[in-house]
Amino acid sequence: MDRFKSWGRKASSASKDKDDDDGRESSSSAQRQNSSSTSSADKDKKKHRRKKSSKSEKSSKTSSSSQRSLHANGDRKKPTPAPAIATGIPTGGSVASKDGKAKADAKARGSASGPGAISVGGGMATFRVPVPGNVRPGEEFQVFAGGRIVRVKCPLNSAPGQSLQITVPVDQTDDGAGAGGPKLPELPPDSDNVTKIPNQDLAPGEQPAFMVKIPEGVRGGQQFPVTINGQQLTVTCPNMARPGMSVRIVPPPTPDQKGATALDRPRQAPQRIANPNKQSEKTQMFEVVVPKGVLAGQPFALLAGGVRVLVTCPKNALFGQKIRFNLPVGLVNRVDGPKSKLAEIKLSYDKDGWTRTIRATDMKFQWTRFDEIGNVDQRTRFNTERSAYVLKLNYLDDNDRMRLGRCELVTPEKGVVDSKIKSANGTELVSYSDIASAQMKSYDDKIQWFQDTCAQLCVEWNEGHMRMNVRREYLLSDSMEAVMSLSRKDLRKVWRFEFIGEAGIDAGGLAREWFELVTEEVFDPDMGLWQTSATNQMCMQINPASAISCPEDHLIYFRFIGRVMGKAMFDRQLVKGHMVKHLYKHMLGWPVMFNDLKDVDEEYFNSLKGLKDMGSDVQYVGVDFTVMEETLGVKRTVDLVPNGESIDVTEENLPEYMEACLKYRLLGRYEAQLNELLLGFFDVIPEPLLTIFDFQELELLMCGLPTIEMEDWMLHTEYSGEYDREGPNHEVCVWFWEVVGDYDHELKARLLQFVTGTSGVPARGFSSMQGNDGNVRKFTVHGVSLDTCMYPRSHTCFNRIDLPIYEDKADLEEKLKIAITMASTGFDIE
Repeated sequence: MDRFKSWGRKASSASKDKDDDDGRESSSSAQRQNSSSTSSADKDKKKHRRKKSSKSEKSSKTSSSSQRSLHANGDRKKPTPAPAIATGIPTGGSVASKDGKAKADAKARGSASGPGAISVGGGMATFRVPVPGNVRPGEEFQVFAGGRIVRVKCPLNSAPGQSLQITVPVDQTDDGAGAGGPKLPELPPDSDNVTKIPNQDLAPGEQPAFMVKIPEGVRGGQQFPVTINGQQLTVTCPNMARPGMSVRIVPPPTPDQKGATALDRPRQAPQRIANPNKQSEKTQMFEVVVPKGVLAGQPFALLAGGVRVLVTCPKNALFGQKIRFNLPVGLVNRVDGPKSKLAEIKLSYDKDGWTRTIRATDMKFQWTRFDEIGNVDQRTRFNTERSAYVLKLNYLDDNDRMRLGRCELVTPEKGVVDSKIKSANGTELVSYSDIASAQMKSYDDKIQWFQDTCAQLCVEWNEGHMRMNVRREYLLSDSMEAVMSLSRKDLRKVWRFEFIGEAGIDAGGLAREWFELVTEEVFDPDMGLWQTSATNQMCMQINPASAISCPEDHLIYFRFIGRVMGKAMFDRQLVKGHMVKHLYKHMLGWPVMFNDLKDVDEEYFNSLKGLKDMGSDVQYVGVDFTVMEETLGVKRTVDLVPNGESIDVTEENLPEYMEACLKYRLLGRYEAQLNELLLGFFDVIPEPLLTIFDFQELELLMCGLPTIEMEDWMLHTEYSGEYDREGPNHEVCVWFWEVVGDYDHELKARLLQFVTGTSGVPARGFSSMQGNDGNVRKFTVHGVSLDTCMYPRSHTCFNRIDLPIYEDKADLEEKLKIAITMASTGFDIE
């Protein structure tokens, strides 16, 4: 933990040094940061021999040296009314200075060919331009880039057809902020031998044609340059043509339409939606009678305008009296739209359980459960059937670079989440009515709403973006050092990636590759940070002993993992790793209950249930308030409560013992690791933004909808129980597959989550699906009678669904849909 705190100080110091105008001071700061990252790089070195490492270092130094020489020869003059001169850089490298400040800034940052994150100001832009066919090394040619005509000098090691990377100042009117849009410079005149064909009937978007006279001395097959619409083009003389003849050509789009290809700027900047003045939102008054049994100061829930609201009875109010409260008009008068399947089922199938409600006092979200008669459940003692806890993250400071916080499991009524999201300038971006409305949307519409909101939270391109330089052979350590050096604002900027020493331009593909490679390596059990779940081999859980594998910086890596997960969601990327179910619930602040232990360790879950069934005889078992942990063959005793070793479990304190076991297995074993993961995740994603999802939807959003081959699924399904004899030919099984075949991608994925515990499909298909024992456990449909259960039940440890023998297809379709959809709420539908 000391190293983690020192990392926060180092990152903060590095941030201050980076913005300092003294080049030497910033350079020494960078050296300190590089020296402190040695232990992180050691983890990557385990996978490579020293010979390869030394060769890579030599190559990196050579590349860096060559880059410096190129920059030294390519200093640009300050922008003047005359065309600016820029030096082309081969696309395998990167540019050291991109913000147009003094040379000391460039020196402070050092060569961009080294690993790390570089903040690129909005005043400069990087473009990719092709070397024309008639240009030789050392010669100059013109391109249109950054709102101006730029002369580019072809590097000595480049050839015609090769793409170059140039950096030029961006015209201040490039964003089209003015009334008339960007003001483009005057283009050079066309060549004397070029004539535009008059009276052309052009379709929308079609380019006009020109006649070009072949110059003297040019023969068939040879090339000659011409200038058309400000572009210097190369024309190949037809084989049968000769000097003096004219050829018809259609040039590419004009420079104001195409020109150089911008490397950094996104293809389409997120649209900024003007924020209405939400403070003046109108409210509507409601009047309600205090229900029977509700005392002063106690909360009670009701439906107001179709919205579940939690109201606290005033201290001076009594049963039967009328009280009044206000709700925003936008909350109660929502426009009807596509509702999620879960919302539809909740409306038609009302079931007691935990419900996220809105507190009328401060319009914040709070979890509420109702008792048998519909009142708010006020019972406080732990009950294995009804009690729940939610994870709450308490922030200890508001440091922009490295916040501190502490997570804990609290009773649901204390797990309050804000229902508003503010933009960087403090204006209200999303209100409680917006979130409440989004919660009722379909899954696809939820995703769209989430992505649109993230686009509004993204830092404007003109305010700068981040250039992430990493070495492929040291991918994880370089990425960790780069990401952990960023502020929260930097995390919401556009990132552009470069694999050092490789010729590649990030137009989206490199970013996708980076997220895939980094998350795949982080979730690798050999890394020691995560381990496969005991009940589901396709799901990963936090390794409680991660400190042994990464003794100095395992907590830093979990903060890094959280930031990468959050940035992946923010940038519409995917994570290569499915987590156990209760971790998704923790991220959402959803209630976790005693039954969640079954998905963590079914044997442990059954043993605790066995203690409950023993009644008063439990005191003779010799159990106390401790657990035994074993790491690498070394056993140690952990107290579940203070001085737990001296407290014996009896029938009287058994509920408290089971409560302590629940808290320890779902949080206590890896509290420090999960704390850092969540701090990193919420550095990018605002917590209220997640309240529109359930834990199944969150997994689908982070990992993507799986590719499900129905034929493979049906072929590798086993049948047991009442379906053992007839198998897939049984009438109910035929109905089952017909219903599933009509499901969309979302419902098919939810069915997989319901039965197997995850939406993931094994790489080799359903034939290699595993159970909790590591052996092959194929998807199984188990037949049971309707007397046993009315709704389908799942056994995720065995990948089995208990499917009752329904009398008709419509009944099966209804009950199956309810079962797999209500599963995300954790409600009991027996």
